[in-house]
Amino acid sequence: MNAEFILSNLLLGTGLAMDAFSASVADAFAEPGMPRRKGVLIASVFAFFQALMPMTGRLLLYAAERSFAFVTSVIPYIAFALLAYVGGRMIYNGVNGREAEARGVGAGALLAQGVATSIDALSAGFAMDKYSLMLSLAASLIIAAVTFVICVIGALAGRRFSSRTGGKAQTVGGIILIAIGVKILLEAFL
Repeated sequence: MNAEFILSNLLLGTGLAMDAFSASVADAFAEPGMPRRKGVLIASVFAFFQALMPMTGRLLLYAAERSFAFVTSVIPYIAFALLAYVGGRMIYNGVNGREAEARGVGAGALLAQGVATSIDALSAGFAMDKYSLMLSLAASLIIAAVTFVICVIGALAGRRFSSRTGGKAQTVGGIILIAIGVKILLEAFL
């Protein structure tokens, strides 16, 4: 492992973490006054999936190269559907004043966001075919560490600014998640 390997994976991790960063901001918007430990939990979930997906892609490349092409083509639609559903519920709760029902993102929604925002990391695993299994694991851990730091920053920033949006925080968070889903869907066509 050399400096070039570390730098390239730090940069890759930064690029891959941008959707998770936006989602962590949205989650903090959904829960004004969110405890800091929940922000750390949110960042941990996103980091876990950002590490899991490249390794999954790396291993699946060897297992099912041809049949996996179909699955790869539907992944953006799955990510969009997950984010649109979670974002839509946040908007619905925010517009209808259901803050009591929507005390932030729940475990199921957080897992859905973790999967949806890390889908692009799956394809990063395909590019790791030139790495040994240990180097692939090291790259995935670097990506996870970068994601964790970026998402903690996002959750803290969202937490700070959510108090300024008043009762609209839930709606703003939902719009951010839907926008991430649309971005993922559009990137599939470009």
